[in-house]
This record gives sequence, structure tokens and C-alpha cells, in this order.
Amino acid sequence: MDKTQKLVDSIVAGIQEKKGFDIVTVDLSRIITAPCKHFVICTGSSPQMVQAIANSVWDFAFRKANGEKPSKTIGEQNAEWVAMDYGTVMVHIFRPEAREHYDLENLWEDADLFEVPNLD
Repeated sequence: MDKTQKLVDSIVAGIQEKKGFDIVTVDLSRIITAPCKHFVICTGSSPQMVQAIANSVWDFAFRKANGEKPSKTIGEQNAEWVAMDYGTVMVHIFRPEAREHYDLENLWEDADLFEVPNLD
């Protein structure tokens, strides 16, 4: 398993730990103009849940992916959309309305989308 995939898997585990849902990973590695290799997108039902997911992602990526930390995190103040930049991976944690509005999953037609089943 390569370093980027290990980071993606750690991020997904962090999201699942705090019951983030509708997780989608977007493989952008074949798109030359993409800003990174992968997007990981999920939904949290409230600002508190969005913030808890972001904290969990930080913790899981740091502990399980060889000390990875985001170079930048934005959106924590209002927690409608928190974006975390890990260089090769961008994490987007949305409230439902913001996710529907921005529709990041469909930004690149050539990207491969992988839906992660929701945990019960």
C-alpha cells in the first residue's frame, strides 16, 4: 500500500469514528490539472459533528499515517464546510446543504468515485 492510500484509509477511518456519512473518495490521480491526487468527501449533520469529524481525521491521520498533518485547515469557525489540505489528499467535511450546493463529487467528470458504505 502506498503512502497516499494509507493516508486516505486513515482519513476514512477518522470520519467513520465520528459517524460521518455519505463518504466518497475521488481519485484525481489521472487528471493533470487536479490540485491533488484524492479528495475525501463526507457529511456531518451539525456544526458540532463537522468539527468532531475534523478533529478525528486529524488524530487518525497523525497516529496511523506516519505523523501526517494538514498543511492548512479552513472553515472551522462556522463548521459548514471544513477543508483539510494534506498535499496529496484534500478532505472536505460538509453540512448537508453545503455539500449539495458545491457538489464536489461531480467537479471532474474523469475522476473515479468510490462510495464508502455508511456504518450503522
